[in-house]
Amino acid sequence: MRDICGSTCSISDAPCRALRQPARIVRREFRSRMANNKHQQIRILVQAAAQACEDKKGTDTRILELDAADSGLADFFLVTSASNDRQAVAIADEIEIRLKRNFGVYANSVEGRRNGEWILLDYVDFVVHVFLAERRAFYDIERLRKAARPMTPAEFDEELKAELSEKTRAARTKAKPAAKKAAAKKKPSGTTAKKAVKPKAGAKSTGGSAKTTKKTSPRKGVAKKAASKKAPKR
Repeated sequence: MRDICGSTCSISDAPCRALRQPARIVRREFRSRMANNKHQQIRILVQAAAQACEDKKGTDTRILELDAADSGLADFFLVTSASNDRQAVAIADEIEIRLKRNFGVYANSVEGRRNGEWILLDYVDFVVHVFLAERRAFYDIERLRKAARPMTPAEFDEELKAELSEKTRAARTKAKPAAKKAAAKKKPSGTTAKKAVKPKAGAKSTGGSAKTTKKTSPRKGVAKKAASKKAPKR
């Protein structure tokens, strides 16, 4: 997988928020968050592909979360049905265009487009299967992957929302202690500044008192001289 998207999406209620943003901005955000939560971002890609299936009227769309034993093959299978070969090609084209335009992701390989009975799009971390209804019943991928956990797009969407909200709560709880530490660091700096100002005020007051003593001391000397002069006359 080349790129990763970090935006929240909703299949059942509204289109993916990333799909409504300019493709350049989405790809930039996608790449910046790629290394952090790969599994979560794969889910967002699968969700966008499932939304494309829904928009092109694919039926009985299912997302299979593969068992850990099959993780070397892929993490997810996206399976949908079409009523005819033209619709199958249209669904496959829409998935390719949407993931390329909005996320900068290209299929590693595409098979079966010419016949249109079973089109396979391999995105390495997930694989999309677009079947004609009778071919899907014949191959029955869901039965072959019994260990996989099947989900509808709505159920997959709810899980993704819960995962994203949990991540947001964890980020907020981490941010609160950091904010408290920053506030605690700011308070001592203010008190030290006030303490530094106080000695200056004290120095001014002592200087003023010294000046006043100097001014008052000559008056006392004059008073003493006057008293000494008056004493002999008596």
